[in-house]
Amino acid sequence: DAIRRAPNGLSRVELAQIVGLSPQTISNISRRLLDQNLIVEAGKEGSGPGKPRTMLRLNPGGMYAVGVHLDPAILTFVVLDLVGAVVKHSRIKTPSGADPDSIIDTIATEIKQLIEDSGVDRAKVAGLGIASPGPIDLEEGAVVDPPLLPGWERVPLRDRLAEATGLSTLLDKDVTSAAVAETWAGGPSGAGSFVFMYMGTGIGCGVVLNDEVIRGTSGNAGEIGHIIVDPDGPLCDCGQHGCVKSSAIPQVLVAQAEAAGILDGSLADRSAPAVQERFAELCALAYSGNEEAQGILRKSAVLVGRAISAVTNALDVDRVVFGGPFWTCLAPAYLELIPGLVGDNSATRKIHGIEVVGTGVGEDVGAVGAACLVLEHTLAPRSQRLLLEG
Repeated sequence: DAIRRAPNGLSRVELAQIVGLSPQTISNISRRLLDQNLIVEAGKEGSGPGKPRTMLRLNPGGMYAVGVHLDPAILTFVVLDLVGAVVKHSRIKTPSGADPDSIIDTIATEIKQLIEDSGVDRAKVAGLGIASPGPIDLEEGAVVDPPLLPGWERVPLRDRLAEATGLSTLLDKDVTSAAVAETWAGGPSGAGSFVFMYMGTGIGCGVVLNDEVIRGTSGNAGEIGHIIVDPDGPLCDCGQHGCVKSSAIPQVLVAQAEAAGILDGSLADRSAPAVQERFAELCALAYSGNEEAQGILRKSAVLVGRAISAVTNALDVDRVVFGGPFWTCLAPAYLELIPGLVGDNSATRKIHGIEVVGTGVGEDVGAVGAACLVLEHTLAPRSQRLLLEG
């Protein structure tokens, strides 16, 4: 992990200083990693007296991982190399209907085709990661009745895809996966302590504190859909008024635009892919000067800003990172308003600022995060791993 976080590589001497192990132990571990082709010796550096030091860097082709992001509107697939760079990616609409079997079959077929098209040696693929809407059962690897995927009641997605693809498979929440992606491939925006605001068919929040992704007791941290942001807002299915889920997700904004006559409300298709297309229409109208469309986006920015303020005040983070399949559409309106809102409402504003930025990973952040789950599981340090057995 120390080598991964150093773009120019590290010498064995520097590794010993950073990690706190003896030079001999560092040499032994480095030799194992070199033999496994996970790192490479990348030239020598040295400006002062003494022998130049051999630099160690990750070998991008030493290992690969496949990621899939299951969103109710769109399926995204990637193959990543060891440094988190996308080797190949694809996107397709999520099949309509409430039949998990057809969606799982579609995912498995697309994964096999993607690996073939990438030209990657399948033997070097460490595994498959899946980013799914929550709630999930991490132990069972099951998707547990997500609100925007009807018919998905305790679907054992991890095991089904492991069987269909023959790959070792991990499942995590989409917001958590996105946070993992940011730590692995986001650059400066993925360092330290931050919250990742996932803007998809739903809205969620991934949490990273001191470079460690926080998953919670059951792996479902980040469910912010029932934070109240508008006490006079619409009734939510939880019985409260003005939750994020009932006030600010794309489906709600599209319905508001249809009620105002900005979008055609006569269309019968209410599926997630249809909502995504209509939401893109709403954003296009707003950015072309339609004041009513602008008003809908601006109000949603204010509401989401309130939710973010509640989270950032509770966690005391350095940064808010936005991303997800709907982020590109929302970015201009949200980056205009939310930084000021978060700054004004920050409990620590006299101590430190809170940066608000878009993801450094790009639109495929969910799928990239899913693939990074495999890399993280295989390679990243975690506090519990430092405990000796027994």
